[in-house]
Amino acid sequence: MSLQAGDIPTELGNIKIAEEVVAIIAGLAAAEIEGVTGMSGGIAGGIAEMLGRKSFSKGVKVEAGESQVVIDISIIVKYGVRIPDVAWKIQEKCKQAVESMTGLEVKKVNVNVQGVSFDNVKTEAAEE
Repeated sequence: MSLQAGDIPTELGNIKIAEEVVAIIAGLAAAEIEGVTGMSGGIAGGIAEMLGRKSFSKGVKVEAGESQVVIDISIIVKYGVRIPDVAWKIQEKCKQAVESMTGLEVKKVNVNVQGVSFDNVKTEAAEE
């Protein structure tokens, strides 16, 4: 896999878009969707956060060809939301954002639900 997600030829030369840029665009788009409480990164993402660096590409993996990308997004959803609806909205928003900002074709947006957030959920035991 190359380090560039896109190598776009122009009259004046080539434009290269790094995979990290595509991941940031997709991650920010996914985070805007109602029902997403967070992105689920691996160990590296957790270490970066502990060191005080905010990773906008946390939980996003990009596989790139010359002019096409496949995006894998791992999320945590809010308890009570309809997961298929949230996932579909993420797919649509990420595809639209990446294609409009980079000109690359998004072949797939795979959404992996890694957890459910129970923040602000009242339980019967807590109410007693």
